[in-house]
Amino acid sequence: MENIPLWLCIPFVGLLLCIAILPLVKGEWWEKNRSWAVLAWSLLFIFPYAVKFGAGEAAETVLDCLINDYMTFIVLLFGLFCVSGNINLEGDFVGSPQMNTGLLAIGTLLSSCIGTTGASMLLVRPMIQMNSWRKNKSHIMVFFIFLISNMGGCLTPIGDPPLLMGFMRGVPFTWSLHLLPVLIFNMIIMLTMFYFIDRKAYRRDISLGMRPDISKPSTTFRINGLHNVVFMVMIVGAVILSGILPGFSCFQDAQGKVQGIPVFGEVTLTWPSVIEVMIILLAAFLSFKTTKQETRTKNHFTWGAIQEVAVLFIGIFITMQPALMILKANGAKLGLTHPWQMFWTTGALSSFLDNTPTYMVFLTTAGTLGASRGIATTVGTIEGNMLMAISCGAVFMGANSYIGNAPNFMVKSISDENGIKMPSFFGYILWALKYLIPLFLVDTLVFFLR
Repeated sequence: MENIPLWLCIPFVGLLLCIAILPLVKGEWWEKNRSWAVLAWSLLFIFPYAVKFGAGEAAETVLDCLINDYMTFIVLLFGLFCVSGNINLEGDFVGSPQMNTGLLAIGTLLSSCIGTTGASMLLVRPMIQMNSWRKNKSHIMVFFIFLISNMGGCLTPIGDPPLLMGFMRGVPFTWSLHLLPVLIFNMIIMLTMFYFIDRKAYRRDISLGMRPDISKPSTTFRINGLHNVVFMVMIVGAVILSGILPGFSCFQDAQGKVQGIPVFGEVTLTWPSVIEVMIILLAAFLSFKTTKQETRTKNHFTWGAIQEVAVLFIGIFITMQPALMILKANGAKLGLTHPWQMFWTTGALSSFLDNTPTYMVFLTTAGTLGASRGIATTVGTIEGNMLMAISCGAVFMGANSYIGNAPNFMVKSISDENGIKMPSFFGYILWALKYLIPLFLVDTLVFFLR
């Protein structure tokens, strides 16, 4: 294929600007017409692409994106959204600075066990409920995204999809534990900052006369729908299987290509993906069949958040294809030979593009550098600090924007739905510039200049 022209990225940029600006200036219009806006920008990519490269190539590109990327993405998000919505925590939990900081710390570590999406969907509603009595609380959900929805997923291949792709390319399952010092270092800094920010906001709420409802005994604690943890484990297991099954010979043809259902041209819905989707949908179905409506009512469960994410991200996945193609074609030409360069380049692109293909581009690039020692992968031997930089860039800097990682926008939507006034698209980026970028500069000095 010819080189992808840069102007094909215009629909992607246009869609991002719509997501960022229209909710602020034309909120009601955007609410009613965002599906049409997504369709329009998607077609503005598809038609010019078809004219330049042919209708068959355009159809193949879009179908491959929808079947092999978007479908598994949205089914996973849907399954976790359903199962977590059927788990309700009841008790005398007061959203104090100490309690909020503690839950953020637990959730950050939990993200590596059940994934950033799983931990986010499981804990977002309890965090909102704990702080429902407060007025100044949007910062809580911003740090929730920073820590639980992103940084916490760095310790295992289960934690975040890029690391799962690394595992599939030969990175040992336990290698990600090498990132523990970086995570603990960042957690200490971020949680300390959060505590003082939240303490100031908490005192402001108290001065306004707001008081939590502490009429129940302090020992009251109950988990409704606890059996849904089984379905959560099913979903995590499905994700792990999706990374392991392609390596089995029974799923491969004579050339080692993963087999599946032919769709169009070279596009194939692989059997491991079919198995993953079926397990996740079964878990969601069983969760609803075995949980009382009362539990979802207590969680203020609605379908609005998942609908918004499904509509916006189908457009994002389609229109970002030219940017990913350009990155894939030119990644090895960027002259990235030092860990700090990999950290910032991988991170900057992961902030707005899908961090999984971005990780794969730079993992492959690092594998061509001819390291004499390090981690042996299917793309070549990669020096340990280089792999650490790529992994941290992909996982950590997904927190730089709402679209940087799957759960970010979901947490925002659920928070908005529950009356928390979250920062706008650009407003959130300002939070990232203020708190995350200085932290990443410190990370560079401490971990990636060696």
